[in-house]
Amino acid sequence: MPAPKLNNKAPIFKGECTGNKTINLSELKGKNVVLYFYPKDSTPGCTTEGQDFRDLKGQFTRANTIIFGLSRESIKSHENFKKKEKFNFDLISDPDEKICNQYDVIKEKSMYGKKYMGIERSTFLIDAKGKLIEEWRKVKVTDHAKEVLEAAKKLG
Repeated sequence: MPAPKLNNKAPIFKGECTGNKTINLSELKGKNVVLYFYPKDSTPGCTTEGQDFRDLKGQFTRANTIIFGLSRESIKSHENFKKKEKFNFDLISDPDEKICNQYDVIKEKSMYGKKYMGIERSTFLIDAKGKLIEEWRKVKVTDHAKEVLEAAKKLG
């Protein structure tokens, strides 16, 4: 699937998430949405990234912005991760990679010389009208949530 294009309508997704909810992007009109894709629950980089978004959530809320984290893990894994880290936003489960493919975040990765397909850490900012405004790919965790927050504030 081709990558979504900036300043065009964001790919509409529907997914199961923590709190026994289903999230549908088309039902979030009127709010800006941060959708961040991360490789795996409870790993160091993913934990730090989630904590950074958690700690800035109040400022995101003031910027009319909702945060969602997404990975391929199960709802049960997400619930445990969310509870352990006291995340104040929901995590979406995408075990069949449908949403990952819509946003073109499944990439070839390499660890210890072994190649595999996995989620490339990526974040998307969707405005209140459903338009893709910003994207960050190959994200480095340090200060990333702050950068996303600054972009969200500019949306007003």
